[in-house]
Amino acid sequence: MTKFITFAVLCLLAKPYPGAAQGISNPSNPPRQPAEAHAPEDPDQIVVTGRRLDLVGEAISASEGLIGRQEINSRPILRSGDLLEFVPGLVATQHSGSGKANQYFLRGFNLDHGTDFATFVDAMPVNMRTHGHGQGWTDLNFMIPEAVEQLRYRKGTYYADVGDFSSTGSARFQIADTMPLGLAEVTAGSFGFQRGVVVDSVQLGGGDLLFAGELQTFDGPWNDIGEDVRKKSGLLRYSGQVGSGRAHLMVMAYDNKWNSPDQIPERAVEQGLISEFGSIDTTVGGETSRFSISGGWSASAFGGSFIGSAYAVDSSLDLYSNFTYLLDDPVNGDQFRQVDERRLFGFEVSQQWGTGRSRWRVGADGRYDDIERVGLFRTKARQPVATVREDAVKEGSIGLFASNEFTFNDKLRTYFGVRYDRFDFDVRARTNPENSGKANDDKVSVKGSLIYKPADPLELYLSAGQGFHSNDARGTTIRTDPVSGEAADRVDALVGSLGGEIGARLFISDRLQATAALWTLRLESELLFVGDAGNTEASRPSRRKGVEAGLYYFGSRNLSGEVEVSYTNSRFRDADSAGDRIPGSIPLVVSGGLTFKVDSGWLASGRLRYFGKYPLIEDDSVKSDGSLFVNLRAGREWGRIGAYLDLFNVLNSRDHDVDCFYASRLPGEPPEGVEDIHFHVFQPRSARLSVGYRF
Repeated sequence: MTKFITFAVLCLLAKPYPGAAQGISNPSNPPRQPAEAHAPEDPDQIVVTGRRLDLVGEAISASEGLIGRQEINSRPILRSGDLLEFVPGLVATQHSGSGKANQYFLRGFNLDHGTDFATFVDAMPVNMRTHGHGQGWTDLNFMIPEAVEQLRYRKGTYYADVGDFSSTGSARFQIADTMPLGLAEVTAGSFGFQRGVVVDSVQLGGGDLLFAGELQTFDGPWNDIGEDVRKKSGLLRYSGQVGSGRAHLMVMAYDNKWNSPDQIPERAVEQGLISEFGSIDTTVGGETSRFSISGGWSASAFGGSFIGSAYAVDSSLDLYSNFTYLLDDPVNGDQFRQVDERRLFGFEVSQQWGTGRSRWRVGADGRYDDIERVGLFRTKARQPVATVREDAVKEGSIGLFASNEFTFNDKLRTYFGVRYDRFDFDVRARTNPENSGKANDDKVSVKGSLIYKPADPLELYLSAGQGFHSNDARGTTIRTDPVSGEAADRVDALVGSLGGEIGARLFISDRLQATAALWTLRLESELLFVGDAGNTEASRPSRRKGVEAGLYYFGSRNLSGEVEVSYTNSRFRDADSAGDRIPGSIPLVVSGGLTFKVDSGWLASGRLRYFGKYPLIEDDSVKSDGSLFVNLRAGREWGRIGAYLDLFNVLNSRDHDVDCFYASRLPGEPPEGVEDIHFHVFQPRSARLSVGYRF
């Protein structure tokens, strides 16, 4: 714990005294106000932020919303990836070690680690395409929650400015330019959890410099493997007035190492071979890093409003896993290593014109992934055994879009958008030269909404749109299966989707609002690249439909709460004797929370998340039992000092983060293995105590 206290104190002392090295501020161009500001002196005055903002007249569907800094900081967060659970109906779980990207579920999709849900930090895409572990890999462990100013989410295929991976929706985290108060905080908790974080901003050279840093370690509750998490994150963001607008430049850095308590077979626990907190292979784990530089400028320019940004990211992953044990290789075992080393570059620009009745927006985004090395290797206790495949890939894309929002009168408006995307793939297969090649594909997507406002607090939406996700580039050029050596079929580079919804939004002042949506989504095919097999796996066309509802209450500056319910019916659309259920498709998700503060400084919040039973096999004969997870926070603030106690899994539930059904082989079992449920149990009840100082 000493190193975390030292870390916080040093960062606190690094803050300049008022007036030191800050330059002269320009009172005519004040810094952009953050999403959350100081509490007003008048206790009856409400600062309208996040979900309290009135989106009636602004939103183009019922399935979009804003989350502010205050809401983010009021909720206990077990893992950084849990930030996405602010998206109504989205479930973030973990089936492996804490350093691995989360497993996500939304609208009847097992999104794996991010396929079909696009995530951005400012303009930087987080999803990794043609990735060593899985298409759309979304690792949010580099995020420092205290530095997030706002989260904007949009579910569905109805938004022209978002392309790849966005069939179920997208989320965009906005990093703050300034902090109303700096924060230095240290946390200690169960199972060796330790964390130190500092975030603050200062005026410097006529602009604002925000800095943040985080250190974290964690051993975990597992019997025979210590996670030994060693996580380091940091960011610097400089912003200020440039010309008629505001510009920023940001550098982010992240490095992490960990051991992985992976999912385990149910029969091993029932036979007493291991406990539910045990492991079959204790030598799995990983190491990852991410470094980025990005910048942007937004201004009143070119006769309207202009937004432009660019980024460069250096990312690497070295991951060891073992899910089947002795099924494929009874001598060395089935442990494998996945490697991903890349640099990616991109930009995003848009221009908006018009006021009053008609508003036009046009834009473009481009991305180029220079994947120096992406590979799959057989290993034993992290030592090399054989190379399955190793490739270098260059993948580029360009997207163009245009949209128009037209207001007919104070009751009726429309939104129409069109988007064009082109992808180019160049695969150089180092171990299987016959799988080298080039490919390209393009797709036009049309989107639209009809919005009707029958009364001031109520708006109704009819929305529809086409979307898509890209497939792994290696699947577009493959000729030979790298494991079996047999001929392999190539896959479509871009897989289309078609979605629609009828929705409503009710806003009664900034204290009560509700949303509801009846939606449907069809996917042409769920073709994916299987990272732990080195080949493509063809799935079937699917259809999902469901209903979602959310109620948000802000009774006063002291009390707030929400309830969100999502129900989905998911089926394959073709005829197959295997059945029509989609494995991993969660039908029911319920979440809710309540936050209470009193003027004396005491605060408390609680949150629960429930998801129901879901099929693990197409004929619905094997199911997951579902799960219930409850977290609590209690604390006291004395001026600038605060102390907070977070309790996770308050009910000490032994439910599962995730369940999968497949064959694996343990010692003494037949060569074909045994089909079984493989699960990752919840972390048992745990506590974390945080002490923070605001300055």
